Amino acid sequence: MLARISDKWTMLVVHVLGGGPYRFNALRREIGEISQKVLASTLRDLEENGFVSRTVTPATPPQVEYALTELGRELLVPVRALAEWVIGNAPRMDAARRNYAKRRGSEEANKDLAL
Repeated sequence: MLARISDKWTMLVVHVLGGGPYRFNALRREIGEISQKVLASTLRDLEENGFVSRTVTPATPPQVEYALTELGRELLVPVRALAEWVIGNAPRMDAARRNYAKRRGSEEANKDLAL
């Protein structure tokens, strides 16, 4: 169950839908670099698990709107908290990645010298 709610696309979709209902293409534009296939799959999974509702309005072509359910709105609370934590700690994580890359570079250089 944790894997279903913790992948990056699920969290992004829940975050965006936290602002209100979206039609598929508007949601895709708002999220950015997500393929149509991945978004459709993510929305199906969220609907299957009760986090998202799908409303079809009869028109030509049919209009489909996605919104968070009560369960989805409850999930939004920890999703937003995690997003805030990531934003607040991004500089520390960036520094850790730079330090790691420097260490790895030094280790690789030492291996080359040992050969």
